[in-house]
Amino acid sequence: MEDILVFVDELKHFFFDFGNYIFKKFHISLIRFEEGKGIFVTALYKQRGKLSRKLIHTGMAGLAGLGVVIAPVIAQEFPGKSVNPWEIETPPQVLSATTETGEIETLVSEKVRDGIKEYKVEEGDTVASIAKKFGIDEDTIRWQNNLSRDKIKIGQTLQILPVSGMAHKVAKGDTVYSIAKKYDSSPQAIVDFPFNSFSNDETFELAIGQIVIVPDGVKPKEAVTSPRIRQITPDAGVVVASGQFVWPTQGTISQNFAWYHPGTDIANRGLPNVLAADSGKVTYAGCLTYGYGCHVRIDHNNGYTTLYAHLSQIYVKVGQSIARGSSLGKMGSTGRSTGPHLHFEVAKNGVKLNPLSILR
Repeated sequence: MEDILVFVDELKHFFFDFGNYIFKKFHISLIRFEEGKGIFVTALYKQRGKLSRKLIHTGMAGLAGLGVVIAPVIAQEFPGKSVNPWEIETPPQVLSATTETGEIETLVSEKVRDGIKEYKVEEGDTVASIAKKFGIDEDTIRWQNNLSRDKIKIGQTLQILPVSGMAHKVAKGDTVYSIAKKYDSSPQAIVDFPFNSFSNDETFELAIGQIVIVPDGVKPKEAVTSPRIRQITPDAGVVVASGQFVWPTQGTISQNFAWYHPGTDIANRGLPNVLAADSGKVTYAGCLTYGYGCHVRIDHNNGYTTLYAHLSQIYVKVGQSIARGSSLGKMGSTGRSTGPHLHFEVAKNGVKLNPLSILR
C-alpha cells in the first residue's frame, strides 16, 4: 500500500514537472515568434510596401493550390453530383433576329475598339471602303498611315483609329489643352474618350510616351478633304412649334454625340445662362464632385428627358415646373470638365438620342 502511495506521489510530480516544461517551451516559442514577427514587420516598414504585391500573389497562389488539392475530396462528398465542365453543351447565342421577310438573320455585335487596330488590305479595298467599314472618315486613315493619293496595295498593313481624329504620342510638356490646340480639337473630347488614361484623373496629367486619341482632331498643316464644320447655335430661348426643343444656350459646339459621349457640348467662355429646351418638371438639381458636376434633369412628361451638366450655378429645385426657355442655371466647368461648357443630353424612353437630330 505504501508503494502505491509513493508511485502516485511520484506520478503527480512527473506530470507537474512535465506541464511546467511544456509551458516554458510554449512560452519561449511565443517569444521567439513575436521577435521574428517584429523583425518581419520592421523589414516591411522599411520597404514601404514594396513587398506587399509579392506577398499577396504568394498568398493567392497558395489558396489556389489548396483549392486544387481539396476539390477532389469535396467532390467525393457528393456522389453522383460530379460534372465534367468540358462535357457541358453550350447553347448557340443569337443576339437578335428578325422574321419580317420570313428569314432569320443573326446580328453579331462588334466589340467597341478601345485602341489602334491593325488591318491588312484585301483585294478590292479602297481608303473610302475601309473608312466606311470601320466607321471613321477617310482623312483619319490617310493621316495615321501617311498616305498620299490614296495609294494602298493588297497585303499592306494599315493602322485604324477607334474614332475619327488623330493619335498623339505624349512628349514632355504636353497637356490635354496643348494637344487639343495642336490638332484643332477640344480638350473635353480628349478627356471624355473612355480609353484615354491619365496619371492623375483630377488634373488630367499625361504620361510621357503614352498614346492619346484626339477625337475629331485635324493633322496640322494638312489639307482636309472632309471639313469638320463647327456649328454656332442660334439664339437660345427662341420658341419654336409646339413639342419642339429650343437650343439650351449659345456658344460653339465643341463636341458632338458619340457612342462614348451621349450628348452635345456647347462651349462659351462668356458663361451664359442655360435654358430649358422644353417645358417639364425638374427631377434632379444638385452637384457632384465628378462626372456631370452640378447639373439639372427635366422630365417633359412625353417620354423625353433632358440633362444639363457642368453648371456653375443652379436656379431651380426638384419638383419645380419649368416653361420652355426658362433659365435653369449658368454655364460652368464643374465635375469632369476641362473648361466652361454645357453638356446637353436628350433621352426618349431611357434611350439617349443625338440632340442635334431634335434641335435642328
